[in-house]
Amino acid sequence: MSKEAGGLSIGKVAETTGLSVHALRFFEREGLFLREIPRSGGGQRIYEQADVDWLVLCGRLRDSGMSIATIKKFAELVRSGPGNETDRLALLREHERNVRAKIDDLNASLDVIHGKVVTYEQHLRDGTAVGLWSPTLPR
Repeated sequence: MSKEAGGLSIGKVAETTGLSVHALRFFEREGLFLREIPRSGGGQRIYEQADVDWLVLCGRLRDSGMSIATIKKFAELVRSGPGNETDRLALLREHERNVRAKIDDLNASLDVIHGKVVTYEQHLRDGTAVGLWSPTLPR
């Protein structure tokens, strides 16, 4: 693992997290890290494993639909230390509800799509697929 001054380089963090270097810089500008990322004497960012772990969580939150603004709010709560765990839990519970609702919607869509797949498979097996849902042109 390539390290600089005891920490991880921005390139290694990008490789490990799947985030681009540009995204990492954006996260830093937006205040999404839990700490200020220190720099080497040459000005290069020096990340720790805890930063990577946090980024992985942020990536999952983002991939699941949490807005950057909400991730920022969560990061601010965590950064501010003990005493706001109830607020953090409320934020995470709300996001969990939203994700579960999206999953329910996707499952409903999947059920409809699967029904169409079964219908088409049956018609193809039976040789009755010709004209199945063929559009009729207005006259």
